Amino acid sequence: MSSTLHKCTNATFTPTRTTIHFSITDKVGALDECLAAIKAMNISLTRIESRPSRTSEWDYDFFVDFDATGAEQVAEVSKSLENLAKQVHTVGTGGELSESTPWFPRKMVDLDTFADKVLEMGEELEADHPGAKDAAYRARRSEITKIAKIYRTGQPIPHVEYTQIEIDTWSTVFNKLITMFPTHACREHQYVFPLLIQNCGYGPSNIPQLDAVSKFLKDCTGFTLRPVMGLLTSRDFLNGLAFRAFHSTQYIRHYSKPLYTPEPDVCHELLGHVPLFANPDFADFSQEIGLASLGASDSDIEQLATIYWFTVEFGICRQGDQLRAYGAGLLSSYGELEYCLSGKPEIRPFEPAKVAKQKYPITEYQPVYFVAESFKDAQMKVREFASSLKRPFSVRYNAYTESIEILDSKDRVLRYAQSIKSDMLTLVDALEKLA
Repeated sequence: MSSTLHKCTNATFTPTRTTIHFSITDKVGALDECLAAIKAMNISLTRIESRPSRTSEWDYDFFVDFDATGAEQVAEVSKSLENLAKQVHTVGTGGELSESTPWFPRKMVDLDTFADKVLEMGEELEADHPGAKDAAYRARRSEITKIAKIYRTGQPIPHVEYTQIEIDTWSTVFNKLITMFPTHACREHQYVFPLLIQNCGYGPSNIPQLDAVSKFLKDCTGFTLRPVMGLLTSRDFLNGLAFRAFHSTQYIRHYSKPLYTPEPDVCHELLGHVPLFANPDFADFSQEIGLASLGASDSDIEQLATIYWFTVEFGICRQGDQLRAYGAGLLSSYGELEYCLSGKPEIRPFEPAKVAKQKYPITEYQPVYFVAESFKDAQMKVREFASSLKRPFSVRYNAYTESIEILDSKDRVLRYAQSIKSDMLTLVDALEKLA
């Protein structure tokens, strides 16, 4: 990445957001030394981002943001890092940085970098978690999360031999929810669920394996599952959806409270999320949010994550003259599934620009739900919303190469147009034969 350090004088230089890029090898304390050097100059960083290095010469590239008070300070920071790191460059300052693009995965294998990059790992439980004081439960979760840490693209997802206690917990949740699905779940969920029983081993006495479920989804819509150690950042999680990849946990909630979990677990993933990812329209809608997240600013990521929350997690849709739940947070929670259609919460139409600004609680039932007219309608509305975001390029997912194509030049747009033209010729031929 080339340096774009601007010349300016301290007399006219106001505090300006600046990004410095440097590379290091993967050795103990390498990053700590670099950050300590910056801290020694009384500089507070506003962002630290890591990326796998583009070359084999270095292990990681780092990007750090700070509010520079002058060109001399920027030069001092760069000089101090040159003794500790390699390829030190000032990426941007001022207005240029506001147009810079955060790193995002370009190929499916780039998702491997998320393997141990989580906000919270499976065994790190909050004090109020039902299993926080259960040493055996914590050890078991740690054992399961190691699968996600070593998993890489293209590998079969390792099986988990669930214990009888875990199966009993799953059974309690499964049996309770299936009594609610016929009256509260959307028709798409109800259509797919029997197929999961038939093809993936869903049942009260068996916790399905992610690998079998992932293969089923791949055949249906191209979506796949990837094991994850714990909660990813909103950016990383949404970026995965762009590749039609869903990061799923494999551990299960604590047996003492089978109908409650403060976090996503295998019940939430398999009973709530998975059935809808087998529906083409819902899969397209989910990927639309993911594509919009690629290279988006932090503020735009926050908006997209909020839209995801009120749709994929807690969405309601209109089907005929009735409302039905399609959000996984509803479909995997007996209590909130009943509550969301009880007439007690406020129901509003799905308008992305308004949804993106809505505040929400994470430890109690939602006071507000948004209603989509259809998954396809929601997709079109999200696409229109995404076009208003401050990203200077468009992207598309190439399913043949499992990669992201950036449409930021005339040649790339023309190449994309050629592929559309080919598809249109196929469409016209099919229509003529039908006629």
